[in-house]
Amino acid sequence: MKPAIAQRSFTVAVESPCRLPTSHRPAAVQTSHRRDEEPQGQRQRVGQHAHIFREGDRADRLYQLVDGAVMLYKLLPDGRRQVVELLSAGDVFGLSALPVYDCSSETLVASNVIAYERAAVEQSPELLRRLSAHVHAQLCALHEHAVLLGRKSALERVATFVMHCVPGRGGFDCAGPRCGGDSAVVRLGMTRQEIADYLGLTLETVSRAFSELRRRGIIAIDKQEEVRVHDVCRICQLTGAH
Repeated sequence: MKPAIAQRSFTVAVESPCRLPTSHRPAAVQTSHRRDEEPQGQRQRVGQHAHIFREGDRADRLYQLVDGAVMLYKLLPDGRRQVVELLSAGDVFGLSALPVYDCSSETLVASNVIAYERAAVEQSPELLRRLSAHVHAQLCALHEHAVLLGRKSALERVATFVMHCVPGRGGFDCAGPRCGGDSAVVRLGMTRQEIADYLGLTLETVSRAFSELRRRGIIAIDKQEEVRVHDVCRICQLTGAH
């Protein structure tokens, strides 16, 4: 019998939470329109590791993440979990073609969200138009995630995950190496098990991949909650995107 591996909190490494490349993310939904043009949402503060909704709940609201981080996941009948999306500020979630939510949403850190009544949103063409832009951007991100799960090796998946945590790098509009050094420190309040569930890997495989990146001198785990990337371009080359 294999010994249990501790699922310590693991924070992956720059000044902002893990997010998708900026080329896939439209500007946040604006809220400066007149009140008679669109429904007003209700701002809510949600604590860390709290559920906003669960799979099977009535889908009577949709949400926009103001700040913080949220993961969307699905559970299999045997209890296995697949994290299907990681959300950051500006993302919209809770859209469903069914009367109920098709996945669960859980905050990774304390977060602020705006909740909109679904019935009211459906009567607002302007808000629907702007929400549609977010949905299209998130669809592109889901296409990338499908490639990650279906074709990339374990090391490529972990490298891709780390690159998604580095703002302005790795996308179509990559800013390129920084002058005076190309290092970064990225943070995300996820356990290794949550990272594994997002990447479709086992906990042990994720740990081995991070150890391999450290052995190659590409990253250093300075603290329990930080990963320092010594060479962003080098880890980007390991993502399988080039």
